[in-house]
Amino acid sequence: MVDTMLDAARKTVAPDDSLVSMVVPHAGYIYSGWTAALGYALLESLADKVKHVAILGPTHRVGIRGIALPEADAMKTPLGTVPLWADGVARALAQPYVVASAEVHAQEHSLEVQLPFLQTVLPNADVLPLAVGWVEPQVATNVIDAVWDPDTFIVISSDLSHYHPYAEAQKIDQGTVSQILEGEQVDHDQACGATGVDAMTIAAQARGLTPRLIGMCNSGDTAGDKSGVVGYATIGFFKEES
Repeated sequence: MVDTMLDAARKTVAPDDSLVSMVVPHAGYIYSGWTAALGYALLESLADKVKHVAILGPTHRVGIRGIALPEADAMKTPLGTVPLWADGVARALAQPYVVASAEVHAQEHSLEVQLPFLQTVLPNADVLPLAVGWVEPQVATNVIDAVWDPDTFIVISSDLSHYHPYAEAQKIDQGTVSQILEGEQVDHDQACGATGVDAMTIAAQARGLTPRLIGMCNSGDTAGDKSGVVGYATIGFFKEES
């Protein structure tokens, strides 16, 4: 599925080495994989530059007033094992509100669903998986700042609105994307990973980055049921010269 989706995405997007971060969805691949693949097809062109990928995704199963790293040295998928970025782990743990918690990560999909795409397009990169709980966006921005080296890429994992009828969801999600592109903060009714999205918006503004919509849809476009859909968008953050 990953290969098929990336093959389709490569025909849609053009390489752009000014990409430094992106927001991508985290639902099952049949729902959101086509939209996520657009971002990963872009990221593939940076394979010779990116050594580390920090992923910030929301906690769905276990609530935490902090940001959690896994109690592990690697993460495993059917495509193999991805090592954790040891220096990134140390830097993150030195920040306030960051802890290690196997419990938070045990059933958390928002980070793991990104790994097969990363293993395919950046086979030599390691990862820093950060499960973001109930913290202020600036807390997450501080962690991003602490680990963001020139050879580090930032992935923000977030879906958009949940379970509205198709047309209503389209309107809500278009508004949400417009806010992100304008550098405005969003809330968790608009995006389940809003804390990470807002943190990236703060970091991007400080660095003079330009957000750009790469693609969006909802589950009604991919899975067929339009009575209650979930929205997805891939948004890239680019250096100003893009």
